[in-house]
Amino acid sequence: MKIIAFVGLPLSGKTTAAKVAEEMGIPVVVMGDVIREEVRKRGLELNDENTGKIASELRAKEGMDAIAKRCVPRIREALSEHGVVVIDGIRGIAEVDHFRKVFGDDFILINIESPLEVRFQRSLSRKREDDISTMEELKRRDERELSWSMEEAMKAADFTVENLTDLETFREKIRDLLRHIAAQVEIEIETQVNPTEDVDKVVEAVKNIFPDAEVEIIDQKLVAKARSPEKFRELLRRQRILDTARTEMKRGLRGREITVLLNKQTAVVSRINFVEEDAILGPIVVRFKLNWVSSERFIDYVAPQTKDGKPVKELEVL
Repeated sequence: MKIIAFVGLPLSGKTTAAKVAEEMGIPVVVMGDVIREEVRKRGLELNDENTGKIASELRAKEGMDAIAKRCVPRIREALSEHGVVVIDGIRGIAEVDHFRKVFGDDFILINIESPLEVRFQRSLSRKREDDISTMEELKRRDERELSWSMEEAMKAADFTVENLTDLETFREKIRDLLRHIAAQVEIEIETQVNPTEDVDKVVEAVKNIFPDAEVEIIDQKLVAKARSPEKFRELLRRQRILDTARTEMKRGLRGREITVLLNKQTAVVSRINFVEEDAILGPIVVRFKLNWVSSERFIDYVAPQTKDGKPVKELEVL
């Protein structure tokens, strides 16, 4: 479970970062939507003056973490389905403290930095109805948000991303960071190390299929964690066993987890054979824990449908 929040001064690029997350399939909770909904609920015109007034009023009446508190149910709902969510619109340290209290170490804060002049030009180009239109307005908005302890929140960030140049460079920075923080899939591997087996050979068998596996031997059992299914995917194509793999993955699907059992002996020579639980010497048990990728897309990526032995449609990225 990961809750990833963006913080930064107005027009620094938080909305763009959130859109990148959406494009990657990560749900986004926009804190500003809570305020805009309140503005509409009261029948007020949606502009910077009214949104700022309502935001300040809510914080004065309900505490500086008022907006964060109102967002928690939305965040939990998204987490229940996807396992990861992005929050757009942190405004102060009280909100950061509240999210860290609720979500603990699963809460990750990313600060986006961008110069005043760059942010002003961005406002003129995006033309949102409640945006500013003069440099003085932007400075006033900065002052208002800094009064909510925005600077403290920015200093409390786990990561900082600079948004100084072109849009695509910034978008790629965000994509790379999100991939680093919230893996689409986590892979857990375990197998028994029998007295007759060479431990190094068992480790080699696992790493032949999952090269990035971090391996431990605990009480005659190998346990490992990996992130990349790429070698597993490559071997399925090399051996031309996509149909078999697809069947086994669907059979092992339970909720957001896929379990497959692999032959330990053939893995030593970088070959994949699917086996039953009672296999001689015990199987390599592989659990693909899906975070924010659907089971359908993951299976289609690793083992797509075939026709005449060839994939009908290959997904280039997970």
